[in-house]
Amino acid sequence: MGNIDLRISSPSEKQKLFFLSDHTYTAFGGARGGGKSWAVRTKSILLALNYPGIKLMIVRRTYSELRVNHITELCKICAEIADYSHSRKELCFENGSVLRFAACRNVADLDKFQGTEADVIFIDEATQFTREMFDRIRACVRGVNSFPKRIYLTCNPGGVGHGWVKDLFIDKKESASDYYFIKSLVTDNKALLESDPEYINKLKALPGKLKRAWLDGDWNIFEGQFFEEFRDDPSHYKDRLFTHVIEPFEIPRDRNIYRSFDFGYSKPFSCDWWAIDYEGRAYLILQLYGCTEPNVGIKWPPDKIFSEIRRIENEHRWLRGKQILGVADPSIWDASRGEAIIEAADRNMIFFQPGDNKRLPGWMQCHYRMAFDEKGKPMVYFFNTCRHAIRTIPLLNYSDASPEDLDTSQEDHFADSFRYFCMSRPMKPVLQASPVPCAIDPLKDTKQYSKYSY
Repeated sequence: MGNIDLRISSPSEKQKLFFLSDHTYTAFGGARGGGKSWAVRTKSILLALNYPGIKLMIVRRTYSELRVNHITELCKICAEIADYSHSRKELCFENGSVLRFAACRNVADLDKFQGTEADVIFIDEATQFTREMFDRIRACVRGVNSFPKRIYLTCNPGGVGHGWVKDLFIDKKESASDYYFIKSLVTDNKALLESDPEYINKLKALPGKLKRAWLDGDWNIFEGQFFEEFRDDPSHYKDRLFTHVIEPFEIPRDRNIYRSFDFGYSKPFSCDWWAIDYEGRAYLILQLYGCTEPNVGIKWPPDKIFSEIRRIENEHRWLRGKQILGVADPSIWDASRGEAIIEAADRNMIFFQPGDNKRLPGWMQCHYRMAFDEKGKPMVYFFNTCRHAIRTIPLLNYSDASPEDLDTSQEDHFADSFRYFCMSRPMKPVLQASPVPCAIDPLKDTKQYSKYSY
């Protein structure tokens, strides 16, 4: 076998962890400039050389991205030990190992993966893929042999896949032992900083949200976030200042209770109960969310949904015996395709009024309620037991087609229910904290201003 220069004389400590990881799923990155592409190329070569005959695959959204980030460089490095097939998009090593390059721009491209087998798959820039795409791609890791079965991901905060990557690798909401995250920042990439010392200054010059995501690897905020004012700060769960999420407390019997509802079958439904205090402040106290996994509905028929709502309202101490005011998506009154969904609600003694479905005014009402006043209190709180509300609200982005609206392709079911509730009790904007006065007011303090020349 020919010679090869892997150029791994000084990998960063984070890259070493990536090379040595034997977890089923390993995600590497978290910020721009962390050396992710180099790590993928080097890891794939090491696997190809150490396991003759192994089948590897690198996946990105487009072939042009694969060519620029991986294929061209790998062909140079492996010129003496491997041949590249343009027709098959494969790098074939002399020892029988094969590294395939696959593009997956959308769900329709997943059909190309049917019947594909690989021992190890690298999903590069994983937050550009949906959860469905990830699940279908990882199903290709199989084979009856002794080779390791692994999936490696590189990722930055933001993008359509931000939510599921954060759930699996940052918040570890599934089997924690299977999912391993290695956070790598630009400061870990000594080679990049030596070759381009100004790169870190470029990241520092970005706008606030983008800088926190790309420089600091902050997964709690990203560009395009619809509810960017949302705060979940456990250190303030008890004093309820500058946080929307709080600890539950016993709801007094004299509080009015509202119920808001967004129907779903193949997508989740969201039924939400709100308590109102004497200042008009709303508290999300309970939630029934029809979800098996993110944005996948539990597929309950309407009668089962409303019978479960009735059971909860008959049994829960905060709801039992209360006259609950309900508001729902007006579409459940639609009988053009058979029985209207509202008829199932009526049969189960669950009553609603049609919600005001105006989108932009509704979102503004949501923003008004989430704004903090001068004391740090919003007009809406979420009990930390309402996990699907807390999970989905931070993940929603603006629509590309309608810049002031929400992207409806996302998991927006609680957000819609929240909007119907807010429109049922509209409010004026909250008085924000006063801005810090300018030291020099050029419109008033002309004498002081005249001291400065240009």
